[in-house]
Amino acid sequence: MTTWTRGGPGLTRRRMLMGTGGVAALAAFGGLPTRLQAQAPVRVAGIYTVPVEQQWVSRIHLAAEAAKAAGQIEYSFTENTANTDYPRVMREYAESGAQLIVGEIFGVEQEAREVVLDYPDTAFLLGSSFPPDPAYPNLGVFDNYIQDASYLSGIIAGAMSETGTIGMVGGFPIPEVNRLMHAFMAGVRESKPEAAFQVSFIGSWFDPPKAKETAFAMIEGGADLLYAERFGVSDAAQERGVLAIGNVIDTQADYPDTVVASALWHFEPTLQAALAKVASGSFAAEDYGIYSFMKEGGCSLAPLGRFEGKVQQAALDLVATREAAIRDGSFTVEINDTEPTSS
Repeated sequence: MTTWTRGGPGLTRRRMLMGTGGVAALAAFGGLPTRLQAQAPVRVAGIYTVPVEQQWVSRIHLAAEAAKAAGQIEYSFTENTANTDYPRVMREYAESGAQLIVGEIFGVEQEAREVVLDYPDTAFLLGSSFPPDPAYPNLGVFDNYIQDASYLSGIIAGAMSETGTIGMVGGFPIPEVNRLMHAFMAGVRESKPEAAFQVSFIGSWFDPPKAKETAFAMIEGGADLLYAERFGVSDAAQERGVLAIGNVIDTQADYPDTVVASALWHFEPTLQAALAKVASGSFAAEDYGIYSFMKEGGCSLAPLGRFEGKVQQAALDLVATREAAIRDGSFTVEINDTEPTSS
């Protein structure tokens, strides 16, 4: 476990770059709330089951690093925590004085809740597939509800696919993945109603080789565009000369001629809401998922970058129309948490 420090644990250059970008991200979301500027930094601990470079977790880590750089928080974290160890690490951070513990408990839901009850003075903000429960008053839950951005990326994908066959590789068929896939598929059908989908789950959050092999099989099956929900998919697309759509983070810099667009998750609004409530003493069992919605600033469509001028104008016009409607509330992207299947 890492130790408490204002400077944080020893970071790799990659993580330092993530933190630097996070400062700009915090500024983009309105900077530091006034009531938090005058208070002592909140002691925040992050507990992650995968490396902080992994897509989903990286967004939480990035927001925390930005808040630390702004003087809002003291931040320590533990990565690659096995589910069997997760409750123990929660207890250790709570015992060491953490005021807010963030992380994800999808694989340890009940055990984590038992810990939460033992530390009523500690606020827990944890990724979960379940709704908030007043029986656990100090547990706020969240998930990456970025279906708005996923839908828009699907519109672009449908326009860019020539065969109309799209491969989709996911980690596990849980709500947080399913809803993004369904939203993406709905967007694809806006541009290409006859599109067909190959859907597969690799049974892991971080297994790039397996994701890559699964993607290769889809390309051999006729897919000319891949939805990269997991690391490894864009590598396969790049090697075989097909296109990809990113998820949660923008990887076009790593795959400049492969990744057309990405649905980005911004955790900053979620963390800022939680920190404000910790500071005011009003943290409670709430669903923080709403802060991932596009109208809350929780998600966006990445710039097209190298693909500027290569996407049909009709698709771009539809994206602009739908985005405006999403932001003003006149259009709602369906949230469908059921497991998607191939068509």
